[in-house]
Amino acid sequence: VKIFAPNTEQRDVVNHLKGSPTEEKRNVLVESARLARGNIQDLAELKAAEFDAVIFPGGFGVAKNLCSWAVDGKDCTVNEHVNSTLQAFHSAKKPIGLCCISPVLAAKVFPGCEVTVGQDKNVDGRFPDAETASAIAELGCKHVCKNVNESHVDKANKIVTTCAFMCKAPLHEIFDGIGTMVQEVLKLA
Repeated sequence: VKIFAPNTEQRDVVNHLKGSPTEEKRNVLVESARLARGNIQDLAELKAAEFDAVIFPGGFGVAKNLCSWAVDGKDCTVNEHVNSTLQAFHSAKKPIGLCCISPVLAAKVFPGCEVTVGQDKNVDGRFPDAETASAIAELGCKHVCKNVNESHVDKANKIVTTCAFMCKAPLHEIFDGIGTMVQEVLKLA
């Protein structure tokens, strides 16, 4: 297992204690290195031939730094290295795992694919970003409704997705969904 991140500036920096942006500037690779405890490489160096699969975590950083979904929605652009990584694994018929908001990357890069970001309606207030499912459909992809503890497998494209924090759920349910995503990716590898 190796960890990669793009070597680019963050769109913005948020003080998560206050919930507001700061004037700071930070680099995605440097911040990712902090989380990965330094064991990380520039995404530009990733070679799909050296790996059996790729998994993209989610989080708002994906929507702001791996693509511009947070600002542009379905009209977003995808970071060139993220795009080329997805294309390389897809072309090699190797599995791609995506959780939380990152399934929008596949929806943008692979028209016609199937993904999940949870539900397409805000069921009991648990899916506040349910409109993301509509945007995915507008991109020509199929959104498949799944519960937070489940994942969806697009067998034709070898894409496995789960909603994770797109659902307001207890951490153990989110953990279970991510676990099913990882298990399904490994089965396809």
